[in-house]
Amino acid sequence: MSVFVAVLLLLAGVSEAAGRLLPIVAPGSGVSRSKAVRMILAGAVVEAAVFALWPLSAWTVAGLVGSANTTGLGWTPGLAAPLLLAAILAFPMLGPFLHLVLFVGVGAGLADALHAATGQGWWTAAGCVAVAGVGLGIAVEAVRRLAVRLNTAPLPEPAT
Repeated sequence: MSVFVAVLLLLAGVSEAAGRLLPIVAPGSGVSRSKAVRMILAGAVVEAAVFALWPLSAWTVAGLVGSANTTGLGWTPGLAAPLLLAAILAFPMLGPFLHLVLFVGVGAGLADALHAATGQGWWTAAGCVAVAGVGLGIAVEAVRRLAVRLNTAPLPEPAT
């Protein structure tokens, strides 16, 4: 992966994390500015890692479904740029449907690359990309919920 692609993925991660965290860390929420920045940066790294794993996961699923050569699949600037655009245009809190539509478009581009790399049918490649994306989405959502549960202090009992 080139440095340019890594920067694109990190910027997409920042945008994704900001979209998820801005309502939580908005002024008046009681979260300090430095803690908000740390939360967004940590979220950006996690989101960028999930984005970076998407082609590798799709490649792995394709290998389980059928024969895949050893070339591998990774992000290229042409594949990563629409991902960054999707993350910028569709903060998750802006509209889940718009967010889903844009990620389907990015996934279709990734499916084209997987189809060309493996020689499998386009629909098979699209299914592998979708399974990988959903699996990564479920995994990161589970980690988010666990982090919230671990970092949320229980409310004090009311004094009677």
